[in-house]
Amino acid sequence: MEPGLVGPGPYRATRLWNEIIELFRAGMPLRKHRCRFKSYERCFKASEAVDCLHELLGSNQNFGPEVTRNQTVKLLKKFLKNHVIEDIKGRWGKEDFQDDGHLYRFPPSSPLKPYPKKSSCGKEVIKFPDWNEPKAGTSQEHIPVKSIIMNSEMWYKRHSIAIGEVPACKLVFRRELTQTNIEEIWKSITLSRLQKVLGLDSLDEVLDTKLVISKHIVQNAYNVNKQGIVTLEDKSKELPHWILSAMKCLANWPSCSDLKQPTYSGFERDVFKTIVDYFGQLKEPLLTFHFFDVFVSVLG
Repeated sequence: MEPGLVGPGPYRATRLWNEIIELFRAGMPLRKHRCRFKSYERCFKASEAVDCLHELLGSNQNFGPEVTRNQTVKLLKKFLKNHVIEDIKGRWGKEDFQDDGHLYRFPPSSPLKPYPKKSSCGKEVIKFPDWNEPKAGTSQEHIPVKSIIMNSEMWYKRHSIAIGEVPACKLVFRRELTQTNIEEIWKSITLSRLQKVLGLDSLDEVLDTKLVISKHIVQNAYNVNKQGIVTLEDKSKELPHWILSAMKCLANWPSCSDLKQPTYSGFERDVFKTIVDYFGQLKEPLLTFHFFDVFVSVLG
């Protein structure tokens, strides 16, 4: 029996199981063995079964040379439990197979697994109800039924399942997301993450969600420069370069290595005062008045 590739499909596991059993039964040498002063015909040692099945699995394209001897022993344990093999005394049903000198044989009954059978409907033909024939004991005179003209299309729709056919599938095209949809998704996810981080059941006490503008969230997510700073749509509102340099200087103080000017005692305090003066003269702080209460609530 030539081993073939068992491809994907229904009952693949059953087909693999049956194929390897047939190959094993056909390829396993059977001969006379003695055990405790008694001879047994047409049997084999456990170690011989492991040798044969291991070689068979390694050369089979459904399994391959990666199969180990230990895996082969495990499969033979399954064979013994499922009565593919039995010991010389006819015992089976346990997974106590070992790679040793115990004697085993093939049972006379077929160990192959049957394939599931399709349920037969019997010889009796199921009669579909006659739509024009009233049930016994009823009178059409008292049943207000609107007459239907059954054209070919309506008949096909009504009987397509019964005759084993289905209507042609209709393609479903995905709806393109608008910019508004995208912004609302960003807003929803952001508020959900904020609520989770704060560990609150609701954001109502700390934030009026109507004040959260989804367009600003998208702006903060996408428009970020290489330094990790959000760029503004209106370039005129961006911070001056000298302020950013001063803030970077303080952030890295005293190991700021890109200073062009000499430093002196109290230099960092003067830089800090310059930054404070700049932000002090703004009409509105960076943390806008709308989010002041939120900031205080979070700190609290």
